[in-house]
Amino acid sequence: MKVSQLPYRRITLDEVQDVMGDVLPRIRNAQSVQEILDAREDYLKLMLEYQSYSALAYMRYSIDTADEFYVAENSHYDEIGPAVQNASVEYASALLESPFRAELEKALSPVLFQSMEVSRKAMSAEIIDDMVEENKLVREYSDLMSGLEFTFRGETMPRAMLMRYAKDEERATRQECYEVLGRGLEAHREELDGIFDRMVHVRDRMAKKMGYKNFVELGYYRMGRLCYDEEKVRVFRENILHDVVPVVSRLRTDNAKRLGIEDYRFYDDGVIIPGGDPKPCGKEGIFAAAKAMYHAMGSETGAFIDMMLENEAFDVDSRKNKWGGGYCTEFPKYKQPFILANFNGTAGDVDVVTHEAGHALNAWLIADNRFALELGCGGMETAETHSMSMEFFAWPYMEHFFGKDAENYKFMHALDAFSFLPYGTMVDAFQHIVYENPELTPSERNALWLDLEKQYRPHISFEGMPYLEEGTRWQYQMHIYETPFYYIDYCLAQTAAFCFLLASREDYDDAFTRYMRLSRQGGEKVWTDLLSEAGFPSPFTPGALKTLAEQVEALLRSLPASGSKSIRGDKLS
Repeated sequence: MKVSQLPYRRITLDEVQDVMGDVLPRIRNAQSVQEILDAREDYLKLMLEYQSYSALAYMRYSIDTADEFYVAENSHYDEIGPAVQNASVEYASALLESPFRAELEKALSPVLFQSMEVSRKAMSAEIIDDMVEENKLVREYSDLMSGLEFTFRGETMPRAMLMRYAKDEERATRQECYEVLGRGLEAHREELDGIFDRMVHVRDRMAKKMGYKNFVELGYYRMGRLCYDEEKVRVFRENILHDVVPVVSRLRTDNAKRLGIEDYRFYDDGVIIPGGDPKPCGKEGIFAAAKAMYHAMGSETGAFIDMMLENEAFDVDSRKNKWGGGYCTEFPKYKQPFILANFNGTAGDVDVVTHEAGHALNAWLIADNRFALELGCGGMETAETHSMSMEFFAWPYMEHFFGKDAENYKFMHALDAFSFLPYGTMVDAFQHIVYENPELTPSERNALWLDLEKQYRPHISFEGMPYLEEGTRWQYQMHIYETPFYYIDYCLAQTAAFCFLLASREDYDDAFTRYMRLSRQGGEKVWTDLLSEAGFPSPFTPGALKTLAEQVEALLRSLPASGSKSIRGDKLS
């Protein structure tokens, strides 16, 4: 069935409470494990409906944020979501406190109970009203960003379309693009500062109501992290600063010289290949190439892409009132993933059928897993490992997307992905400091961002960029507003993806088999165990990224950067 034809109905809070009013007493008063397992089945039937229809409502709202019906439906789930989450925590508590817990863990999964322990630490009935307020603020920010329009050389366009000029081969065009972006954001300075300030304070209030020192600890529990904590992430950030930042800065500075740039500016960071970054073959060509690629990978991936295309499970055209980012979601009742993106004619369009399709493939693979509704694909670091690794497994097929520029794309892709590690880690450091110091003023937050830029991206200058030179780049990084502490998951996953890339260049079939095994397991194993099973080290020990950084730098210096040229230190060869 086409995604546009999937039936929708509103799940009410009364419906949820009626089911939970039956399920919870049955668990608490059960005389056997089987009685609890039977009650669990009724809970899962409810969650199947709720997760499917709330995701449908959000998807249809995000493709048109001016659609009054789905604006109202999405608002409905924003309002009842915290109460539903609280009901799920009550269910988890009933299982955790059951006298049959040991038998239940054996019948189900220790990881499931570990996840329930964390979810209980992330939720309390006393913060439901605060969570509703937080959801409204997220929606306010999302509506603001999706409704923004920018006038560039006489043409009015949404931000997604403006940013195609950020990758233009002409430096003056890139500079003008960011000047337009900066002035456009500056016009909404008070709204952007005000929304975030209210977000910080409501999140801080929730944490303190639950007995936490600040939102950091609560934020980690909300992310459902099972195999690492704040201290391990701190070590990871130190590993990035010590072993990755110097390599990235060296590579980007060397590459800038190839571009004829001595004074590296922020508007230069989007272009890597002299003459302009490779452009893909257009919307129809991209989907045709994706279909051929997934069929070449195997029968299972071929069946997956056929399903996605037949069910029209992509929305990739940029337009006004469409959410400005990209995502993959799924409707578990229909075993149907869906991908939203905003094509703009750049190489990023190909990521939709590699990165986002990596998420979608995983959702499709685990649709029938025993714990898919409760554990999903695992933590977000696991989810992003699925997607970022697929980007690299697509490398042998890039000629179908970029023709003669395929090798240039690989160089650009790898350097861009490696350069992301400092940036994404900087986002995480920023959020830690902001939530540890909720009384920071807007100007102090901006100053903090600029200070972190100097640490994590010392090769970049924001000088001369209207508004952005004040330290406001973070304001259009939607994750900072909408999903705090998510961004480090991308960085963790990127290190795993590079491990898969390096392995694939030694033995592609073996690496891809390991990848598919990791993806099929969903959330049934924690991320560090999945890494170990795939043969990769944990990034949480001091110095863990040193060898990886050396290997990635060697790979990049061996790849053709433009035609037959490669970068070797300060010289071309």
